[in-house]
Parts: sequence; C-alpha cells; structure tokens
Amino acid sequence: MKKHLFLITIVAASLTSCGVYKSYDRPSDLQTDGLYGSAQVGTSEQGWGAKAWREFFTDPQLQALIEQGLSQNLSMRQLDLQIQETQEYLKCSKLAYIPSLAIAPQGQLSSTDWNKPLKFFTVPLSASWQIGSFGQLRNAKKTAEVGVEQTRTARQAVQQALVANIANIYYSLCMLDAQLAISEQTAKNWRESVELTRKLMQAGRSNKAAVAQSEANCYSVEANLLDLREAIIEAENALCTIIGDAPHHIERSSLNSFQAPAVVETGVPMAMLQNRPDVRQAELALASKFYAVNTAKAAFYPALTLSGTIGFTNNGGAIELSPAKWIWNALGQLAQPIFQNGRLRAQKRVAEMQQEEAKMAFQQSLIAAGNEVNTALVKLQTAQGKRELIAGQISSLTDAVQATEALYKDNVSRQVNYLNVLTAQTGLLSAQLGQLANQYAVIAATIELYQALGGGSLQE
Repeated sequence: MKKHLFLITIVAASLTSCGVYKSYDRPSDLQTDGLYGSAQVGTSEQGWGAKAWREFFTDPQLQALIEQGLSQNLSMRQLDLQIQETQEYLKCSKLAYIPSLAIAPQGQLSSTDWNKPLKFFTVPLSASWQIGSFGQLRNAKKTAEVGVEQTRTARQAVQQALVANIANIYYSLCMLDAQLAISEQTAKNWRESVELTRKLMQAGRSNKAAVAQSEANCYSVEANLLDLREAIIEAENALCTIIGDAPHHIERSSLNSFQAPAVVETGVPMAMLQNRPDVRQAELALASKFYAVNTAKAAFYPALTLSGTIGFTNNGGAIELSPAKWIWNALGQLAQPIFQNGRLRAQKRVAEMQQEEAKMAFQQSLIAAGNEVNTALVKLQTAQGKRELIAGQISSLTDAVQATEALYKDNVSRQVNYLNVLTAQTGLLSAQLGQLANQYAVIAATIELYQALGGGSLQE
C-alpha cells in the first residue's frame, strides 16, 4: 500500500513541476502607458466607469426606462439563460473529480434437456477514479469557469450598450422637444411677420415680393415642424422597441435635467479599461488559451486510474437475492505516453501559438479602448468649448434681428429690405437649433466617455 501511495505522490509531483496546476496571471509585459493619449484628465484611481448607471443617470424617468429595458429586453433574457447553461457545464467539470460508480445487476437462466432452469444472479458494484489526470481535470474546470465568466461578460456588454442606447435616445427626445418648442414659437412669430408685411404693403411701405418672401419663410418653418414631430415619434418607437414595449408616448423631462459630474475623471487606464466588457472578453480568451496550454502539457505525463468491482452471486440458490459467493477485484493502471508520432508536441505548440495570438488580441483591445476614451474626451471638450461661442452668436443674432426688424418697420432710409430681415431671422433660428444640438452633443459625448470607460456594465 505504501508503494502505491509513493507512486501516486511521484505522479502528482511531476504534474505540479510541469506547471499544469498554475493559475492564469495577467502578463506583466503588456503596454499600458499612455493608453488615453494626451487627452487624459483626472488623477483618481477610479473614474466615471466605476460608477453604477443609477449614480450616473439621476433622472427618475430615465432610470425607470433603463430598469424596464434591463428586465424586458429579450437579448438580456437570452443571456441569462446562457449563463445558467455555462454554470451547469461548470458543475459537470467539478464532478469529474469524484470517482465514478456503477451498478450492473445481471440475471441468467440455464437449463439442459429442457429441465427446470437454474437461476444465476450477479449484482456487481464497480468504481473508477482517474487520479493521474487531475491536471487535465483541473484545467478543464478552470476552462469551464472562464466560460461562465465569458458569458457573464457578454451579458455585461449587452447591458452596457442597452443603458447607453436608452440614455442617448432619451436625451435626443429631450433635444427634439426643445427644438420643436423653438420652431413652434418661431413659426408663430413669422406668421405674425407675414401679416405685418401685408399691412405695410397696403400702406405702400412694402411690396408683394416681401410678402411672398415672408410667406415662403413661414412655410419652411411649418414644414420643419412636421419633420420634428415625425422624428419624435420615430425616436419614441425606437426606445419602445429597446425596452420591449408597444409604441407609446415616452414621459421625459428636459435637456437641462442631465447633471454630469462636475469634474471629468478617467481614472488609471489599466484599472478602468478592464471594466469594459470587450477588454474583459479579450483577457478571458487569453486565460482560456492559458489553460489549454496547461492541458496540452498534462498530456505528456502519466495518467493513473484506480478501479474495482465488488458483487455477489447466489449460484442458483433457492433464495434468489441471498449471496452465496462474494466477488471482488481491484485494478490500478498507469498509462504513460511514449510515442505519439509527434502529435502531443504539435498540440502543445499549437496551444502556445494560440495563447500568444490571444495575448496580442488582448493588447490590441486595450489600445482600441484607449483610443475610444481619447476620442470621447476630445468630443466632450470640443462640445463644451463651443457653448460660449454659440451663446455669443445667438446674442449677436438676436440684436441683429431686432435692429433689422425695427429699421424695416420704420422704413425711413429704405436701407433695409425684407431680405435683410429674412436673413437675420433665419440665422437666429439656425443658431438656436444649433445650440440645442450642441447641448445634446455634450450629453452624448459624456455618455460615450462613460461607456468607453466601462460604465453601465456593472450588474446590479
């Protein structure tokens, strides 16, 4: 017995020495400096991406929509089922450590010359335990654990995209509402301008061309109102589709309800980017290939199998289930690969090359993620920088409209015709709509940066 235990110890030690029991560690030679480029801001360890979506999006109506989307979206529900499936596979790999047991009762009738047959019964119980293959079993379990985590990460990716899409559509609806309100007020003002121009023509202080131009300008704005209403309905329908609901009006607040954190914090690149589901998926793929290499190494070492059988037979006794003879046997088998035509070495080399490919893909995912953060930062900074410029433009255009309308109404020097008024009014409307679009651009860039840093993916 001591010899057997010594043999088992030697086999286990040999497997440990070859590294098949090592767990995955992130490679230390990954390039992580400057992932955000020159646009990096913030010095804290944790950035926006560490905030749960409830902390980042504080509008109660938006929160309700996100909750509904996460609970009713079919993609999320499908991934929940896939997570359960991978967990069952993991249970199977864990149970592989347990010895297998089997019972195989047998019955036999035997007779000569058609006399009363003799009855034979055997009820054997067999067990088998693959001790020497623990390296392969462990790596199979680790691979299954990685598979569960990959499925969870896929769910996080869907959740992240879902949260960002709902927030984007919600605030685009708020922008369209504001643009519709400005356009409706402009249409009202310009319709009044048409009536004023008619009165001026009747008084001999204007002409038919000015009336026609004012009417055409008014029709243009009224046509734009129809486009805005259509865009609102389309956006509402798109949002209803995402949250798994029939088309209906979406209750919402305004663009001003969005309260982004006062200070932009990107956090430490490697610490934050690993929150991103795509980066996490790339690292999990690398971990899976790592355990595949371990499995390929384990194939070079011996596999020890212990098996045994115990049972009884009644040898045709009168009492059928009364044991007449007990039967048992035990077997130990040690299998060591000797010559496999280079197959094991080739499998190991392939596994190592695939591991290196996965490492490169992981590095590339970090670079791509860093570039997305940099792009989102630039967009946010650009949109924020435009706010004061657009505000100044609107202030100047408002003064221009007021001045040209006053000169046109007085019509003393005849230096201003209705074309000047039309140009000033059109420029002001365009600037006002542009201001709202820029306000939305700030929000959209903020959401994009939050998503680029892995925000919205944390499960709740």
